[in-house]
Amino acid sequence: MQDIRWKAFWSLLFWAFFSLMVGWFTRAETAWLLFIAGALVCLATHIYWIHRLYQWALKPSLNFMPNGKGIWEDIFANLYHEMRRHSRSQSQLSSTLERLRHATSALPDGVVVLNNRNEIEWFNEPAIQRLGLKRHHDENQPIYYLLRQAEFVEYLQAENYSEPLKLKSWRSPDVTLELQIIPFASKQRLLICRDVSAIEKTEVMRRDFIANVSHELRTPLTVIGGFLETISDMQGEVSPDIQPYFDMMQSQTTRMRRIIEDLLTLSRLENNVTLKDEADIDMPALLKQLQKDAQALSQGQHTVSLHMETTVNLRGSYNELLSALSNLTSNAVRYTPAQGKIDIYWQMRGEDVVFAVQDTGIGIEPQHLPRLTERFYRVDSGRSRDTGGTGLGLSIVKHILHHHQASLQVESEPGQGSRFQIVFPAQRVLPA
Repeated sequence: MQDIRWKAFWSLLFWAFFSLMVGWFTRAETAWLLFIAGALVCLATHIYWIHRLYQWALKPSLNFMPNGKGIWEDIFANLYHEMRRHSRSQSQLSSTLERLRHATSALPDGVVVLNNRNEIEWFNEPAIQRLGLKRHHDENQPIYYLLRQAEFVEYLQAENYSEPLKLKSWRSPDVTLELQIIPFASKQRLLICRDVSAIEKTEVMRRDFIANVSHELRTPLTVIGGFLETISDMQGEVSPDIQPYFDMMQSQTTRMRRIIEDLLTLSRLENNVTLKDEADIDMPALLKQLQKDAQALSQGQHTVSLHMETTVNLRGSYNELLSALSNLTSNAVRYTPAQGKIDIYWQMRGEDVVFAVQDTGIGIEPQHLPRLTERFYRVDSGRSRDTGGTGLGLSIVKHILHHHQASLQVESEPGQGSRFQIVFPAQRVLPA
């Protein structure tokens, strides 16, 4: 561009010098007329080539690029090279996009690209099969026009995409779909859809198996436990030498019974997706009951304090919340040495409300924290057996909190104690 400007400048300077030289040998008026005529010719030439450029720009094509004269030859040459470079870049981008589309089409999962208005920009073949989308017909349509399930619309509007959403397919009741939205770029989203029917059936079979086995085991264990109690209570029937063995059998039978009861509770929670017995819960009364139960379990060995910084209530299942909160307080008592301190908190955090249990117990190593809510996971198996734990308590807590849209947060330091806190969302909070 700088060379073109210099060429235009030197062309104008040359014409002015030529006009002055003509005027020097003839007359001044002739020089001015010659200069004006030359300027008009130069202007007309530029107007002509601007017109040619405009006509070409209406339908740009490398095959019909004007050649140009003078400085316009350089302009068109530079424009030609720039168009060639842009054409190569566009071809490379088109080729890359085409390969990406082929790769995405080969995925077993449905993929839908949404813009910032949740309108469909593109989707692959599995998305057509699983979501019933139609090529060209559904493009640029809002996704919630096509997927009208209330659960999906709420999931889309909530903008909390950390967990996927499971839905029964509206096209086939036997198919279970897992939908997850992944934000990317500037407010764009990927909707991933996969068929999890086989996984869901396996999960249902596992839950049914555990529930059935637990039911079948509960009756014989009850019978065995009853006979052991009867024999142990019969005076003179059991010699002192073998009485410890009867006590051990009774203890293990009781422990097995607790495991089975927890398995049945966990199975019931997994099968019940929604709460069926929601009610307004008097939280101050429930928290005082938790404090009394913790003091009874401690038998005076710990200091159990209740810090009720708010008196708001909750909407939820009384039995489930009592089970979850008492699980945390009883764990704090079991894993805190004698003379330790246990603090129970009920406090507001913005519009949410927090239940927390903080102890001065033995603490938990950092590598164990992510797995605490897994079934039968124990930080120390021997210590759990000594305290009567089944390894299912925190898993039950997790499912109860899922029913109440709440979250569990754990902070712990070995030798310094732990803090378990539950954050209940604002929609669950009721005024006192």
